[in-house]
Formats: sequence, structure tokens, C-alpha cells
Amino acid sequence: MDSRDAVLRRIRAALADVPADEGPEDVPVPRAYRRGHAAPGQDLTRLFAERVRDYRATVTRTDRVGLPGAIAAALTARRATRLAVPDGFPAGFLPSGAFEWHREPLGVAALDALDGVVTLAAVGIAVTGTIVLDTGPGQGGRALSLVPDYHLCVIRAEQIVDDVPEALARLDPRLPLTFVSGPSATSDIELTRVEGVHGPRTLDVLLVDPGEPVPPAGAGGTAEP
Repeated sequence: MDSRDAVLRRIRAALADVPADEGPEDVPVPRAYRRGHAAPGQDLTRLFAERVRDYRATVTRTDRVGLPGAIAAALTARRATRLAVPDGFPAGFLPSGAFEWHREPLGVAALDALDGVVTLAAVGIAVTGTIVLDTGPGQGGRALSLVPDYHLCVIRAEQIVDDVPEALARLDPRLPLTFVSGPSATSDIELTRVEGVHGPRTLDVLLVDPGEPVPPAGAGGTAEP
């Protein structure tokens, strides 16, 4: 008897007492899974910021009024002046000055030639320090946030949830979802870390505190300033 036969024999033995006319859908499966891992009452925005920083990204907190200045400061610190900006990103939040804003559609070569991209987000996950983009207004297609070497992402505090199950409940699984946990990085067999292989080498996050809200970045509409 080979390994395959041994496995099948054990399966048949385990199913010996199952009625022949019973199907999988006839037996309810309890799914009382734990949906979050943050401590009760924990400040999710603070936890999110801590976890994002753990991934070697920066997090700057601001409010709606200060958002254009925060964007300008982040871009100036990175010496980024030629930037992609997706359709639906509120024009009122883009700072004035010596910045070139390149709108979609942009091919891969054009994106690669820019200094970076500025986007909104769909959801933030506090426990994992993850940002999710779903190609909604202000987020652009997947290439827009993966090809440029620098990504500046704006996310509202009220978009941050505890853990992955709650995030998935807010997202449409039919949309192309991009999960961003810090700058793109990988390690070879000798554990040498290399950044910027599968996406941006540098990630800055602007966390907008509650107040007059930044227009939503979900699918199905266009964000207005």
C-alpha cells in the first residue's frame, strides 16, 4: 500500500458513519471567527501609524485644512516634482508651486519616468499596517501605484479598521485590490533585503484626522474637493 492508498483509507474510515444521502451543505459549519486582534478600546489610528512605520514607511498626521501643505512638505522632502495623480483626486488638495501633475492615462514608460504618484486609499488595516487600494476615484489603476518609485498615499482616519476581516467586508471582491504593507521589499536566500522590486521603493502616508472629511475614495463615484 502506498501513501495515497493510506490517505484514502483513512478518509473512508472517517466518513464511515456519514449517511449516504447527506451532502456538505446539509451540515452547518460554525464560523464564529475572531474578526479583530486590536485590544478593546485601542486607538486604531495610532496602532495603524505604528505598524506602518514598522515597515520603514513614514506616517504624518494632518487635517483637511493642512493637507495641501502636508503633501507639499512630503514631496519637497523627497525632491519629487513630477508626479502622477489619478482621476478623482480632489484638485483642491494638490499644492501649488513647482509641481507637475500628470493625469491618466499614462503608460508604463511614462510612469517610470516620473518621480512618484499621489493617491487616496480605500481602506487601512490597523493590526497589519496595510493600505488597500481598489482602483476607485483618487486611486487610479494598479500600474499607477506600482510602477513609480515613490508613493504618497492619503488616507482618512475613519477609513482605518481593526483587522483583515473587517477590511474585506468594506471591499468589493470583484475589483482589483492592491494591499500595500510598506515599501515593496523582498529578501534572497541569504536574507539580503532589496527594496523596490515589486512596487515603490519609498512610501509616505498622510493620515487625515477626523473633521470635515476628505471625499471618499470608494468605487462608484468621483471624489470632489
